[in-house]
Amino acid sequence: MKISRRDYDRMTNETRDERMAWFKDARLGMFIHYGLFSAIGRGEWVQVQENYTPEEYAKFTSLFAPKEGCCDEWCAQAKKMGAKYAVLTTRHHEGFSLWNSKVNPYNSYNVCGRDLVREFVDACRKYDLKIGLYSSLMDWHHPDAGASAYDFDARKRFTDYIEELNVELLSNYGKIDILWYDVPWPMESSESWNSANRNARLRELQPHLIINNRSRMPEDFQTPEESLGADSKYYWEACMTFNGISWGYIDSEQAKQYSYSSGQILKMLNRCAAEGGNLLLNIGPTPDGSVPEEAKAPLDAVGAWLRENGEAVYGKKYRIGGGEYCINNVSKSTVSEDEKNVYIWNYSYPCDGKLVVGGFKELPRRVSILSNGKELDCKLINERLEITGLPEKCPDVHCGVAVLKMEFDKRPRFGFATHYPQIHYGQNFEG
Repeated sequence: MKISRRDYDRMTNETRDERMAWFKDARLGMFIHYGLFSAIGRGEWVQVQENYTPEEYAKFTSLFAPKEGCCDEWCAQAKKMGAKYAVLTTRHHEGFSLWNSKVNPYNSYNVCGRDLVREFVDACRKYDLKIGLYSSLMDWHHPDAGASAYDFDARKRFTDYIEELNVELLSNYGKIDILWYDVPWPMESSESWNSANRNARLRELQPHLIINNRSRMPEDFQTPEESLGADSKYYWEACMTFNGISWGYIDSEQAKQYSYSSGQILKMLNRCAAEGGNLLLNIGPTPDGSVPEEAKAPLDAVGAWLRENGEAVYGKKYRIGGGEYCINNVSKSTVSEDEKNVYIWNYSYPCDGKLVVGGFKELPRRVSILSNGKELDCKLINERLEITGLPEKCPDVHCGVAVLKMEFDKRPRFGFATHYPQIHYGQNFEG
């Protein structure tokens, strides 16, 4: 189909909020980087970093042997950690497709008889997860990929190839929720990629599809990588590795010391939820497709925490006073959609049974521990809340992060440093 960029943008803008409604409530997803690179075990960029030709690299297909049930294991772990959606690398930059592709014979079905996209989609539906399919634009295996930057015939062949791959993904597996593009190399514009026309065709196949911003177009949501926070005017999702080193599998014993604890994951999730974004947390399954051992305990702990404290995360938007509001200088509060409930995340739990929170001009009608509903005493003294009656030990046994829920009858007012005008505290938080 042919469509102008202007008409395409108008079409997608009209339906974006409706299509993105589930996404803004989800807050947490699991990214799964699995491919031929997993069998090699030296990260997802191994083909380029170790300078293999496509022919040399293709010989590693002899090592590719995912175990039965690996996709079910990924999705079971995602569900257990509290994720609402999962995104699988169906074809990473190496060009190896994880499905029975008629367009790309370099695929998992031809290597080991496995359509891993089918298995993944089925597992997502089994565990009630929204389905995300990652699709690289860059392709180190295709002969026209590099030449497409300057050779128009090569560009036509390559962009047609990319389009037909994605048509397969969005035609053969039922309803798909996310198309997650990556690395639009080597072309520098959406026009060179023919992105508006390609994406319009794909949206005809899946009208409720949401698409990220990596095909040289803004599309539906931003995807900061290894970085928390984005322009709050847009939907966004921070995609994060599990260790700050690699997306694909590397030796678990060596990766262990760099891997995130449950507390570190909650800090990332707090930042995302408090600023109206999502966290897409990655795992790099082992060569046989197992969830890496070092990820299991932290993800299980986060899931247990979310089952008790998820109200502070899911479906919430950060709106306190129109700006940033921190507790104890480390924890960002989260606020309910109607702005009447404030959730205080405690990374440094008070051992004297009292928590003092500055900046409030109004007394909440009720303060409680979110996980168990225990009501606490609260007083308003000189624009600070003094909350007493807290247990001596942190009530959260999973991650050591207790959440207090403060309930107001209407949107509360906030303000900082009213008694110390000579000190500059930045933004005025007057509600």
